[in-house]
Amino acid sequence: MSFNSIAEYEASRNALILADRALRADHKKGQLSELEALADKVVRDVRAAEAASIWSQDHEGIPHPFPGMEFLTGRSIIVQTKLFEILGKMPKGGLLHAHLDATVNVSFLLKTAMRYPAIHVRASTALNSTTIGSVLPQFLPLPQELRTSGEIALTDENYTPNTWVPLAKARETFDPKLGGPEGFDRWITASLTINPTEAYVTHNTVNKIWEKFVSTFVVNTPLVRYEPIHREYVREFILSSIADGISYVEPRINFLQKDIPFIAADAHTRIDHREVVKSFDEVVNNVKEELKEQGREDEFIGAKIIYSTIRSITPEGLEWYLQDCIALKKEFPHLIAGFDLVGPENVLKPLKYYIEPLLKFREMQKEAGVEIPFIFHAAETLGDGTEADMNLYDAILLGTKRIGHGFALVKHPKLIEICKERGIAIEVCPISNEILRLTSSMHMHPLPVLLNQGVTVALCSDDPSVFGSMGLTFDYFQVLAASEVTGLIQLGEMAKDSIKFSSMDPEEKERALAAWQKRWDIFLEYAATEGQKFLAQSQTTM
Repeated sequence: MSFNSIAEYEASRNALILADRALRADHKKGQLSELEALADKVVRDVRAAEAASIWSQDHEGIPHPFPGMEFLTGRSIIVQTKLFEILGKMPKGGLLHAHLDATVNVSFLLKTAMRYPAIHVRASTALNSTTIGSVLPQFLPLPQELRTSGEIALTDENYTPNTWVPLAKARETFDPKLGGPEGFDRWITASLTINPTEAYVTHNTVNKIWEKFVSTFVVNTPLVRYEPIHREYVREFILSSIADGISYVEPRINFLQKDIPFIAADAHTRIDHREVVKSFDEVVNNVKEELKEQGREDEFIGAKIIYSTIRSITPEGLEWYLQDCIALKKEFPHLIAGFDLVGPENVLKPLKYYIEPLLKFREMQKEAGVEIPFIFHAAETLGDGTEADMNLYDAILLGTKRIGHGFALVKHPKLIEICKERGIAIEVCPISNEILRLTSSMHMHPLPVLLNQGVTVALCSDDPSVFGSMGLTFDYFQVLAASEVTGLIQLGEMAKDSIKFSSMDPEEKERALAAWQKRWDIFLEYAATEGQKFLAQSQTTM
């Protein structure tokens, strides 16, 4: 190709760039308003200014800081940035991929559990400076007749292994040499979260980090599934989501009645799944009523549940859960949004293993007069042609409404085409993918490939309590900080798509989109004003 002038070359270059980016949501949007253009530019300038300033500084204990770096190491820097502060005010639409048991800050969970005398804790051996780093706490709500006085502390050398101690007593009597009550809190917190050393050193493979990841659920499940705590937990999840600009939530709840039941306040009676869903509904409605009284009803449109169970059960066992899901849908049609199978795809059963009952599920729904779409996890893997990677084919053939993670989708051009044709949105969980070792940083994440191919994406948090990434602001930050192409407009388009591709009915979506647009316009004003103030102050201090 030849050019007669620099101007002609520049024109061809600009045309090629536009053609290459034509499928992106922010480019498909068309002409920006004056306010949108200003806010987008200002936020880009803030990003560039902080990349050249705060991220180029020396930070103790962080040898290589850069925007979009590994989250657990860079988190302390992220929270210092103006960019993070601005994004914290952004209306983020819906949260479409989050596992309920890992959505609330662990400090809230621990403080809540402390208030219930039924909650007891034990350890497999006495805790000391040698054992504390490897022994996990075990929790259990005990009925009145089985509760103990807890005379011997977990840290007493005479502690009998696996002896239950009241939670508050265990904290109160924790050895001062191990930090006392604050040391107890650190021990519990470490068991419920993943720290940088675990993610990037000791467990730096997919299978190893999943072992640590799964262990956090083993520890927290007896707390979260204790009915009084569960109600407070759901409420806190909703309120903290609203505080982060999320107006709709669609959590996955693991229903495992046969193996890991919910327990009533008496710490003895099992609660069936109907009561769990009913309780969830009551909490949601209570929050909506409170917001309405405060004149804030447009801040929270509502919530639905994706019924999930673990892909370690047998196909025969799955049929019980499918029937259970149908029964719940019939009684709570406004709440049950879909069905999913969850768990580590690399080691548990693939979707193909369950084809017979999953195909039968369609006929079961027809007979029951309900409709429950599949919303499958698929290809949360580095595999290429493995069973986990092949889950994409089965998810699409089974008619999945959305795809959870879809990390390996970029390897499948035909499947990308199908997702676009059928309107299958991808629930992308950036921080989760990085911490669970699918990518080393946001710069290596395949998200830009999906955006550039015109695939619909909703940003999600997955398991924020485990990662210390509460809400969605951290995920939005990581995506924005790691790209020069992605700007505020692209983030806004993904937020809108999280509403459009949610399980809300058309009227709810219309209301949610109108409320989001109103808040978005206010946010654009804020982002432009705050960003300009910051840039002006930065200039005067240089």
